[in-house]
Amino acid sequence: MSASASSHKLQKAADPGDVCSESGILNERILVLLFQFLKWDIHVLCRVASVNRRLRALAKRLLWRELCQFRAPRMVSTLTEGSRTSRVIGGWQPLAKLLFFCGGCESTTHFEVSHSRPGHFVKSARFSKTSGKSFLLKKCRGDVLFVSDPCEHPTSGKDDDIGIYRGVFREFMKSRTREFLIGRQADFDAAMRCPYCGARVWSMTEARLIPRKSAARRLGSNDDALEYFVCLNGHLHGTCWLAHLSSDEDEEEDEQEDEEKKKSDDNSSGDDG
Repeated sequence: MSASASSHKLQKAADPGDVCSESGILNERILVLLFQFLKWDIHVLCRVASVNRRLRALAKRLLWRELCQFRAPRMVSTLTEGSRTSRVIGGWQPLAKLLFFCGGCESTTHFEVSHSRPGHFVKSARFSKTSGKSFLLKKCRGDVLFVSDPCEHPTSGKDDDIGIYRGVFREFMKSRTREFLIGRQADFDAAMRCPYCGARVWSMTEARLIPRKSAARRLGSNDDALEYFVCLNGHLHGTCWLAHLSSDEDEEEDEQEDEEKKKSDDNSSGDDG
């Protein structure tokens, strides 16, 4: 049997609905099942997406979305209002990066560090829209914002540790936060770009839109020791100085967090992604 005849027979045996001319892959479903078996390992997906242009296009069109829906189902359901086919502002790949990648930090106008911290993958992270409300002014509390727990970066000496956190708005284009930024004619930061999608960002410090007491309390920081930015696509990233706690304070903080989490779970089952 000739090579062309064998190829024709193989294509005929496959389900025609599984053949995708966009990616050139005979059966995309097999690739999806493979990633399901691997529990949507982001490191493997990054390697696959870097193989060639067709796989990169397939990842952009399908695989990044499937990864987000598998790894953070409740968060994604809230962001897309329950639709599995909806798009997210900025795209699925930046959202996947935000879920699993700490963007690092460098000195800014309102937050100075002795040296920059590079970005890195994280094994896991907890995102909460209950926590997100602590980062919104009272007039903006109707917005839906998921924010992660801070990723702790130790510093040398007696300095406080650096906390790096990230988040994402639902429907940022329609949010009250964006409305305030536009209404106050806030300028984009000249040097900073979003570490997840590359878009221009607003400094929430410059825009005077940080509820410092509630945000600092949520992060475990001092009121004047934090800053965060929001990009055009609604991705948030920020830094803070994490205050050192004594063992007694640690226990009290853990009890308070457990109590807040219990209240959150009682009031809403979809807070954590």
